[in-house]
Amino acid sequence: MADQIKKVTLKSGKVRYRAVVDVGRHADGRRNQVTITRDTSTEVSNEIARVRHQRAVGTFVAPNKLTVSEVLDMWLAKKARDLEESTIQGYRNALCHVYEYLGHIRVQELEEDHVDSMVAWLLVAARRRGGKAGTGLAPSTTEGVLGRFKEALGWAVVRKLVHANVAQYVQLPRKAWKEHRRANKRPAPWNVVEVKDFLLGIRDDRIFAPLMLSLMGLRPAEVAGLRWQDVDLDAGTLEIANTRTMIGNARVLEKDTKTEAGERALPLPKPVRQALLSFKAIQEIEQMSLGAYYKASGYMFVDHLGEPLTTRYLREHAYVLMGQLSLRKVRLYDARHSCLTFLAVNGVPDVVLAAWAGHVSASFTKKVYVHPSPDDLRVASDHLTTLLGFGDEAVA
Repeated sequence: MADQIKKVTLKSGKVRYRAVVDVGRHADGRRNQVTITRDTSTEVSNEIARVRHQRAVGTFVAPNKLTVSEVLDMWLAKKARDLEESTIQGYRNALCHVYEYLGHIRVQELEEDHVDSMVAWLLVAARRRGGKAGTGLAPSTTEGVLGRFKEALGWAVVRKLVHANVAQYVQLPRKAWKEHRRANKRPAPWNVVEVKDFLLGIRDDRIFAPLMLSLMGLRPAEVAGLRWQDVDLDAGTLEIANTRTMIGNARVLEKDTKTEAGERALPLPKPVRQALLSFKAIQEIEQMSLGAYYKASGYMFVDHLGEPLTTRYLREHAYVLMGQLSLRKVRLYDARHSCLTFLAVNGVPDVVLAAWAGHVSASFTKKVYVHPSPDDLRVASDHLTTLLGFGDEAVA
């Protein structure tokens, strides 16, 4: 080993010791070597021993000059081969903040303090759009950014680009969550009365049927992706196997369902089946009126010319109707919450609830989508009256 170590005299006259160690081969077959330079030959010898030991046990990470931005580019390119276009776009949107704040740092020089500092910046000043520029992101958004970054660094560890995932134990401060919840209380999904008021008020609207599908728990992208071939009006069923979502609120992306569980067949409630029959009749009349000018696309959710409508149209049209009816403005997606909450508090089993929603996990459905209201909780109160009362006098 000693004869591998060379004495080097720098221009300043300082003496150092250097050795070149083989650490494998590059992907193209070229030798991969590491140069070790230290103040003494003993230090070089110790470093050579350390490198060879790590090589033997499979923990060696060769020095590199890759920046955080370059590693993120590599990771996103790998993920793009496995994920839907809309999903990978969401990853890129989340990581744009990491590119901006940490992208210039060499990934092997990245420290936990750098990540902590980025999280603080995200919560205070990272906003670009969707609010006042220069203010903080919501904790949920910040956690999404951090989660994607942790995943990317975890991949870099596996690829032996870095020794450790320095973001692994970084967490958002609990205080940030509490302050955000106090300052930004999310509107509750519609209750039963509001759902009925909305349905009553939109009975004569042209897209009454697609809106009813939203209220029975379909995602907006599932409504927009439905084709008449997916609906059996005689049997009263529909199959969800196709979606039409939007990227950047501008470009339509057609794809299969988000997960395997999302591909499902649902029985149609009688009011929804009747609304779909009427909607189909309307489209047939429109097609006969326009003749060759009508675009027979096969989609259910179309305008009077047959052109497929988008989730953006569905959402914005619903908001207009809410305003006309003086109802609380809620996200159309939250209709899923209203539907699933109603089913849950009325005794629908968890496994059926998850299957209806198109979820893999029943626990996820209940945790995220079921929000019992004070009126729903009154049932529990009535039962406790029976338990805790002492007769008819107590009940009265």
